[in-house]
Amino acid sequence: MAGHSKWANIQHRKGRQDAVRAKLFSKLSKEITVAAKMGDPDPDKNPRLRLAVKEAKSVSMPKENIERAIKKSQGGDAENYEEIRYEGYGPSGVAVIVEAMTDNRNRTASNIRSTFSKNGGNLGETGSVAFMFDRKGQVVYPAAVGDAETVLLAAIDAGAEDVESSESEHVIWCADTDLAVVSAGLEAALGEAESTKLVWKPQTTTSLDLEGMRALMKLIDALEDDDDVQHVTSNFDATDEVMAAL
Repeated sequence: MAGHSKWANIQHRKGRQDAVRAKLFSKLSKEITVAAKMGDPDPDKNPRLRLAVKEAKSVSMPKENIERAIKKSQGGDAENYEEIRYEGYGPSGVAVIVEAMTDNRNRTASNIRSTFSKNGGNLGETGSVAFMFDRKGQVVYPAAVGDAETVLLAAIDAGAEDVESSESEHVIWCADTDLAVVSAGLEAALGEAESTKLVWKPQTTTSLDLEGMRALMKLIDALEDDDDVQHVTSNFDATDEVMAAL
């Protein structure tokens, strides 16, 4: 899937920066702690925690960091986080979904609104852009795991809905409620996935030129720099030439 590849390339480039990597680990630790606190601290008995741990491992988060985050959930000092979704429009009318975990709703709402307005966007009401996306489970394997037919058959057996294969990867889609079961089935057939997570899949995309892409990235970078923000999703599209020029 072109959209996934482009976004993955951006994240990979940014991931080379130590500061960005440290912030990513912090966000993943928060998700692991919340998932463990809400359910069982054993990933095998807690689907949300299992997915959070898999995502952490996919970006090479140290094992001790993961164990520390799980242990923190069992202590009395674990913060109580509220999960909130913000929706709005970025430069060029691109739809943007921001998922946050916060211990102070007013602070986070104020910061998110300010970030949108300072970077050419507008924060909308809940539901203002979510209808343009589908909540889906996404499992990604490198192309080397097998040919398209092999992966398709494994995906069908695991209960997936669709597979998009390219020269670089296989992106497998399933219902959001089936992700834990589908990913387990795929792992049994194909081995450990490169990425396993819940995502907002755009139904349609907005094409951007280089100027528009730079403006959008400025907004997304600012949003992701907020400690309360866990994930930012948008429905952008851009040519390979534009992506290469960023």
